[in-house]
Parts: sequence; C-alpha cells; structure tokens
Amino acid sequence: MPFGFTRSVLGTAASSSLAGQQVFTANGSFTVPAGVTEISAVSVGAGGGCLGTGSNRGGAGGGGGGLSYGTFTVTSGEILTVVVGTGGSGGANNLTNGGSGGSSSIARGATSLLVGGGGGGGSRSGTSGTNQSGTGGSRGTTTGTERDGGGLGGLGGNASYNSAGGAAGGGAGYSGNGGNGAATNSNLSGTSGAGGGGSGGTVISSGCGGGGGVGLLGEGSSGSLPVAGRGGNGGSGGANGSIGNSASTGGLYGGGGGADDDDYVGAGGAGANGAIRIIWGAGRSYPSTNTGDV
Repeated sequence: MPFGFTRSVLGTAASSSLAGQQVFTANGSFTVPAGVTEISAVSVGAGGGCLGTGSNRGGAGGGGGGLSYGTFTVTSGEILTVVVGTGGSGGANNLTNGGSGGSSSIARGATSLLVGGGGGGGSRSGTSGTNQSGTGGSRGTTTGTERDGGGLGGLGGNASYNSAGGAAGGGAGYSGNGGNGAATNSNLSGTSGAGGGGSGGTVISSGCGGGGGVGLLGEGSSGSLPVAGRGGNGGSGGANGSIGNSASTGGLYGGGGGADDDDYVGAGGAGANGAIRIIWGAGRSYPSTNTGDV
C-alpha cells in the first residue's frame, strides 16, 4: 500500500491520511481524519417491503431507495453522525402492508447534509381489478443541504386481484432514477434503471421480482430490465433482486421487495438495506471522479 494511504474501515473512522474511504452498513459516526478539509459521500436509502399475498390478492411491490451525493468542506477532527436505513419488512399476509425502508443520512448536528430517502411499502390490494393504481411503494427521495446530485428510487409495481401482484422498484441512480417494478400476469410497466440505478423487477404468473440495487463506488452502467420473472438487475455494481415465494427480496443497496402471485399465501418480500460511503483525497469526488477504493 502506498505511503500515506489507509484501508477502508467499516464503522470506525480511519486515521490521518492523504486519501481513503469508509463504508457504513449500520449506524455510526465519522471522525474527519487529521489534515482532511473536504470529503465526498454517497447516501443510499433502504428499499420498501411488499404487501403479503393470498385469497386472490397479489401484493404490491416496494419502492426503491433514493440516492444523494455531494462534496463538501469539513474540519479535521469533527464528528458527523451517520444513520443507515434498514429495509422495509414484507407484510405478513394479504391484509398487511409492506414496511417503508429507512432513510440513510449524514448529519452535522441537527443539519442533514446528505439524505437518501427510503422507499415506500406496498399497499393493500382491493377485491377487484388488476394493476390497481397507486398501491405500489413510493419512490425514495434525494435531499440534503450539501447535495450535488442523485436520483429517486423506482416505483413498486401495483397490486392486483386474481392476478400476480407487483414487482419492486430499483435503487436510485447517481444521475437518474431507479427502474419501476412491473405488475400483473402481463408483466406491465417495468422499466430499466437510469443514471447508474437498478432496474425494476419483472413478473410471471407465479412470482414478482425484487428490485435491483445500486453500488457505492460511483456511477456506472444502469441496470437493464430483465425478461419476465426475474429480480431487477443492479446498477453501478449493485446486487440483483431475487424472486421466489416470500423471498423476492431487493438487491443491495436500496432495492425494494417483490410480491408473489395471488394464489400463494404468505409474506411479501423485504426491501434491501441502505448504505453510506465517504471518500477523501485530492481529486476524488462523486459521482465518478476517482471514486474507486484506494
């Protein structure tokens, strides 16, 4: 390892260095290393969970987490508060909505510097109609006083009656939104991710995929919408979503949880957790300037 560089550390701040990075997958704090006066960071919110299924009700998919990035001035030795969102749980049955994903944030005192909002949970199905408007989980948002860019999470696919429900939305991109989850046996309305985001999941008559996640190493290729009956493809190196009975989970980071067909009786899929990554060093900044590990 070159002189003056540090390794990436999970959960504790690195020592004095010329360049380095730190990934958070749980709540913690970041102490700015000695000699560092500027950092760049990305914050990804968690995906929302899916409504449970059964009794001819196909659940609505969860929404993907939002992404916020920025480069800003800091003071050596100051401590920033880091909160990492937890994925929304799947609803236990067809009467239980999916849980919302938690927001991920970096804060200085009471000021939120970067916030990737959590995706919304899928809502309860009605007793008639396919592709029931507005039931899919909402998009995770992108905010913060030091935000330079970022996208919204993908929408969850809608619930249906007497048909498969909704796949999940993908995690947001760096310069575009996560893809939307498809819905119903006809696999309607799913989209690819944009700006490095994950795609939505797709649907067949026996299952609805989780949303693709988004990676933390900077903007890369967007996740393309897969063929019917797949979890969404990850963007920027993020993980793909999965598909299966109550196992249609979102991909890391920020993918929403998918549903199942209306004949399966059980829980919905859970959304993926969020994450935060902080980098520092000359000429390093999100979304894509020397953002790889050193």
